[in-house]
Amino acid sequence: MRISIAADHGGLSLKKDLIDVIQQNGHVLQDLGADEYDHNDDYPDFALAVARDVASEKADRGIVICGSGVGAAIAANKVRGVRAGVCHDTYSARQGVEHDDMNVLCMGARVIGIALATEITVGYLAAEFSGEERHQRRLAKVLAAENADS
Repeated sequence: MRISIAADHGGLSLKKDLIDVIQQNGHVLQDLGADEYDHNDDYPDFALAVARDVASEKADRGIVICGSGVGAAIAANKVRGVRAGVCHDTYSARQGVEHDDMNVLCMGARVIGIALATEITVGYLAAEFSGEERHQRRLAKVLAAENADS
């Protein structure tokens, strides 16, 4: 699977740790920054870069890491076709994909550590949208709302 990943200064260290995990699990990785620590960088720049990769199908899924994960999710969800969620547990990361077709995972490096972030990432990347009727019906309502607001 093609994965785009990015982080602001708050998530840079965790992003660097997760790169090996993602590649070891056989995924092709596109690192969209940050490449070095800059306390003045802004999470929307990184979240939007990942979201645009996913929306344009340059990436199958994305991962964005900031301090809390919240800002990254808010920014990423502004891009049509992106369904970003903050996940700090393995259940939500897996179910977010299986039930909601989540395509961008957002995490907060100031909230969780590398061990849990690794489990969340592996679960997110292994999960697949179920395609069950009830999940398709709910996703269709979300997509209709997204298209109505354009």
